[in-house]
Amino acid sequence: MSRLTWNEVGERLYETGTRNGVLYLRDSDGKYTTGVAWNGLTGVTQSPSGAEPSPIYADDIKYLTLMSIEEFGATIEAYTYPDEFMICDGSAPIATGIYIGQQSRRTFGFCFRTALGNDVELDAYGYKLHLIYGCIASPSDKAYSTINDSPEAITFSWEITTTPVDVPGFKPTALISIDSTKIDPDKLKLLEDILYGTDEIPEDIDAGTPEVPAVVARLPLPAEIMEIVGGNG
Repeated sequence: MSRLTWNEVGERLYETGTRNGVLYLRDSDGKYTTGVAWNGLTGVTQSPSGAEPSPIYADDIKYLTLMSIEEFGATIEAYTYPDEFMICDGSAPIATGIYIGQQSRRTFGFCFRTALGNDVELDAYGYKLHLIYGCIASPSDKAYSTINDSPEAITFSWEITTTPVDVPGFKPTALISIDSTKIDPDKLKLLEDILYGTDEIPEDIDAGTPEVPAVVARLPLPAEIMEIVGGNG
């Protein structure tokens, strides 16, 4: 076995950026349908919590250590948000263009993309897709201020708590990350066609039909993702 080396050419990796945000509303069947592009995304902060050790003592020694359940949370920051997110933020329309707050908040899914870079290809090396399930947005501050000689756009921020979904053969999870540099390109394209939708017309629909619906973007559950990529290989 050869000696370990550090910082070889092409191995100086980093992760940066936040883009291609997508909101997925969850339906009554627990599926995440109706994907909507989220413009103006400025940042996503992942905030896991829990997984804290609880030592157990017996026979005058440290007998073992139990770990609490890990929970996943996040903060989404953006200059704007899609209209479809209003129902997730506790708003409801009572007439065209008129909304009221303090309503029930709908569960949603979320997806965003970060860039993977290295010392050779820089930001073009690859990217990661981050899929988040079971999201509930907490009420957040919205700070409005006067326009002055140093104007700034309002930045909205939402703290997100999650409820994990089932993963065959593993513990439930609220987060899946997909690395474009490691997954098969054809499988990655299939996943992205599901996440972002396509302009292809389904074979069972007449191409001459006005306003033919494209394949709608949706958030696949972990079991479907594992089926597409072929298990945990």
